[in-house]
Amino acid sequence: MQEIQMNHGQKGFTLIELMIVVAIIGILAAIAIPQYQNYIAQSQVSRVMGEVGALRTSVETCMMNGTSTGCNLGWSGSNLLGEEVLNSGGLVVDIDLTNNTASMEATFGTNAASTINGETLTWSRADTGSWSCSTTVDSTYQPAGCSGSGS
Repeated sequence: MQEIQMNHGQKGFTLIELMIVVAIIGILAAIAIPQYQNYIAQSQVSRVMGEVGALRTSVETCMMNGTSTGCNLGWSGSNLLGEEVLNSGGLVVDIDLTNNTASMEATFGTNAASTINGETLTWSRADTGSWSCSTTVDSTYQPAGCSGSGS
């Protein structure tokens, strides 16, 4: 009768192999999570820059109509700004017909990343009709076309 030889090879991972895998995953997570949070904050600043910047046409229309208060900009709110109501903290619009200037200041709040919460992004209209963007967020999160040191 033939003897059946059993192969007692390795049937799983050793504890040290599992510990090495867990350590590698921990190191990767420690690097990836902060980078992802920076990416989220930067994308939120860019989003608000676009959302508020889209209102420039409405502000120009109000100025051409001679309206500085009670102007309907078509603002539907943003979940990244402090308040959903126009001119109450989340987005403050100031139109000065005398000086032919305007500004729109958005304050980050509610669902914004903690690194930009409380910071502002401002679109300002010069008396010549040109618009410029400035922000108080850290330079790490500033989008192209929006300089630092906003109001």
